[in-house]
Amino acid sequence: MEEIIKQDKGKSHKEFEKLLSEDLINRKFKEGEITSGVIEEIGKKFVFVDLGLKSSGAIPIEEFKLTKEIDKIEVGSKIEVLLEKIENKNGEVVVSREKARRAKSWKKMEKAFENKEEVTGIIISKVKGGFCVSVDSCLCFCPSSQLDIRPTKNIDHLMKIPQTFQIEKIDNRRKNIVVSRRAIIEKARNKDKNKIISKMKEGDIVTGIVKNLTDWGVFIDLNGVDALLHITDISWSRINKPSELLSLGQSIKVKITKIEPVKLKISVSIKHLTVDPYTTTINKYEIGKIYPAIITKVQDYGCFAKLEDGLEGLIHQSELSWTKKNIHPGKILSTSQKINVQLLEKDVEKRRLSLSYKNTLVNPWKKFADDFKVGDITKGTIKNITDYGLFVSIKDTELDGLIHYKDLSWSEKDSELEKYKKNELIKFKILEINNKEEKIRLGIKQLEKDPFDFFTNKNVSDIITGTVQSTAQNGIYLQVGNNNLTVLIKKNQLAKEQENQRTSRFVKGDKLDALITELDKEKRKISLSIKALEERQTKEAVKKYGSKDSGGILSDIFDFSKVKTKKEKEKK
Repeated sequence: MEEIIKQDKGKSHKEFEKLLSEDLINRKFKEGEITSGVIEEIGKKFVFVDLGLKSSGAIPIEEFKLTKEIDKIEVGSKIEVLLEKIENKNGEVVVSREKARRAKSWKKMEKAFENKEEVTGIIISKVKGGFCVSVDSCLCFCPSSQLDIRPTKNIDHLMKIPQTFQIEKIDNRRKNIVVSRRAIIEKARNKDKNKIISKMKEGDIVTGIVKNLTDWGVFIDLNGVDALLHITDISWSRINKPSELLSLGQSIKVKITKIEPVKLKISVSIKHLTVDPYTTTINKYEIGKIYPAIITKVQDYGCFAKLEDGLEGLIHQSELSWTKKNIHPGKILSTSQKINVQLLEKDVEKRRLSLSYKNTLVNPWKKFADDFKVGDITKGTIKNITDYGLFVSIKDTELDGLIHYKDLSWSEKDSELEKYKKNELIKFKILEINNKEEKIRLGIKQLEKDPFDFFTNKNVSDIITGTVQSTAQNGIYLQVGNNNLTVLIKKNQLAKEQENQRTSRFVKGDKLDALITELDKEKRKISLSIKALEERQTKEAVKKYGSKDSGGILSDIFDFSKVKTKKEKEKK
C-alpha cells in the first residue's frame, strides 16, 4: 500500500513539472505580437511553422504565393509570423504570415509619418474619391486632388509603377492611411522656385508670358515661376476684363511689386511701368471746366467716363439728366460713347473724380422759366393719373407738371379725376414754377372765374336767390351766381314747419330765396337756410303788424293760403 502511494506521488510530481514547463514556454509568447518560427514542412495547402509551442502553426500557402515568397522559402527557413492564438478551441496554434508583414509595415509607416519621410508605393486601383495605393503591404488612400498639381483624367501611365508619396494622415483606430503624391511634386517645384526667386528682387523689370487669364487677374510665367498680375495693376484706367488688353501666350514686360519667399508668391504690375497720372496730368484739369470724355463702364448707380489714360471719373445717376431721375443709366449713355463732361470734384488722395453730364446740356428748368411765367395758358398731354392728380407732359418742353385734383374744378372733388384719360390733350394754366425743387404746378379750374367770387361782397344773414339744380334725400342743391356754384341746403333747413321739409316739394328750375347762415371765404365754406329766412320774416312781421299785447294774432297778419312761390307769380 505504501509503495502504491509513493508511485502516485512520483507520477503527479512529473506531470506538474511538465505542465509548469509548458506554462513557462507559453509565457514567452504573447497573442497579437510578431514572433519568429522555423518552417518544418511545406505542404500543398499549408506551410507548417514550429514556434517552440506544443503544436505547429499552419499558414495557408496562398499568403506566400501572393508576395511570390513561396519561391524563396524552404524547410528550415526562419520567418516572422503574427501569433493570433496560442491555442484555439481545437488546441491548435493560429499564426499569420500576411498579418505579420502588415503589422511590420504599419510600424514602418508610423515611423515614416513621425519623421516626415517619403514612401514608395504602387497605385493598384481606382476607388470612389481617389485611388488605392499599396505601400510595403499597407493599403493606403490617395484622394484625387492629391494625385497631381492639376486634375488628371487619364492615369494609365501612373498605374502599377512605383511612385513617391508623402503620408498625410494615419488613423490607428480605423487603420486608415492617407497619402499624397501632389505634396512631393510641389516640394520639387518649390525647390526650383526658391532658386529662381532668390535671384529676383522687388522693383525689377522682367519679361514674362501670359499663362492664364481670369476675370480678376492674369498669371504670368516668369521663367518657371508663376506671378500674379491683378486686374487693378494692369492699367491706371479702369478695365472690365484682363482679356481686353492681354491674350494667352503674349510676351509682356512687368514690374515686380512684391515677393513673399515663404509662400513663394510674386506680385507684378504693368501700370507701375509708367507714371501715375494722379501725380502729373491731373493738375491740368480744373474744377468747373468742361472736357471731352469716353464712357468706359455703365453701372446701376451711374457711369464711368475716361478723360485720358489713367484718369477716370464717376458720373453719378443724379448728374446724368435734368429730367430722367428714375431710369437706368444705360438708357441715357452707353459704353464707348463720346461725350462732354464737367469736372465737379477731384480728390487726388482717394484717386476720385466726380463728373457731370447734365451740366453740359441745356437746363430745361431754366429754359422753361425763361419761356413761361406764372399765369400763362398752354397745353399738354396727360402722362399719368394718380389718386392725387394728373401728371402732364407740357407741350414743346421736356418737363412734366402736376395738376392736383383740387385744381381740376372749383368743386375740389377727387371724383373729377374720372373725367380724364391717359394721353388726352388738355389746356391748363401755369400756377407755380419752382426751379429749386424742380416742380411745376398747373391748374384747369383757374381757366374759369372762381364762382365763389359771388360771395365776395356777401355776409352772413344776407338773402340770396338761386335756382334748384337737383334734389336728394338729404336736401336740395341750389345753384347761385353766374358760374355754376352749387350749394346744398340740408333737408331740415328747407322750411320752418317739419311737414314742409319734403324735398319732393321742389322741382329743378325753381327759384328760391335763402338766408346765408355760414360763410368762410378762406375755407370756401357756405351754408344756406330757407327755414332761417322764414323765421326772420315772421319775427319782422310780428314786430311790424301786431303782438299778443295789442290783441293781434299771427293769422290776422298772414293769410298763408294766399302765399305763393315766385315761380307761380312769374307764371301769372
